Amino acid sequence: MIAILKKELWSYFGNWSAWMIIAAFSLITTLFLFFFENDSNIFDIGAASLQSYFVLVPWLLMFIIPALSMRTFAEEQQTGTLNWLFSQPLKISDLVFGKFLSVWIVGILCLIPSVIYLYTIYVLGVPEGNVDMGMTLGSYFGLIVLIAALSGVGILASSLSQNQIMAYLLGVFMSFILYFGIEQLASYKLLGGADFILQNVGFYQHFLGFTRGLIDFKDVAYFVFVIGVTLFLSNYFITKKK
Repeated sequence: MIAILKKELWSYFGNWSAWMIIAAFSLITTLFLFFFENDSNIFDIGAASLQSYFVLVPWLLMFIIPALSMRTFAEEQQTGTLNWLFSQPLKISDLVFGKFLSVWIVGILCLIPSVIYLYTIYVLGVPEGNVDMGMTLGSYFGLIVLIAALSGVGILASSLSQNQIMAYLLGVFMSFILYFGIEQLASYKLLGGADFILQNVGFYQHFLGFTRGLIDFKDVAYFVFVIGVTLFLSNYFITKKK
């Protein structure tokens, strides 16, 4: 697994793809938070808070994480190297988990530049340092587990696809449905009392708790369950291709 993790990380950082994704992610968040006139602009909000950042980032992750994960298995199959991996003395579970960890790590690295945003609002706060650190740290933790869940979804999409384009489109679609689609469907209140259950199937309600600074065991357990299911299904579909 560690060998697969090192190989994947080298493939991301060795050809500049990870650097470009991190740079693009940071540029887009900077423009929305400080330059573009929109509901996320920190100066327009007039509050020393990164709340708008934590609202914006999940939408970007729905496109960024599938871009990172689309090549994990779809490219291996497209180029024929998947059969070579099958011939090596490693378990399919190690292969899946190693690739999952590489996507998760690169996704987390996308958040590192936001430390600059945190320092900025810390200095601009009145008085200086007037920042709700509990809510901020809880939101960061929420983003980390959300990235893990989206990485699992992306790995699953890649294991189901024959090429990278299909893997990317399927990954974006599945991420959108799980984060926003289910929540939006539940908001129509078409199912009566079952709408509450439907809401808790999607990512949004569980991530929302973290943005309030609450790290609830039920929310953590939900994301761990999602990660486990997506990796188990990825392992199953890759095993079938062996």
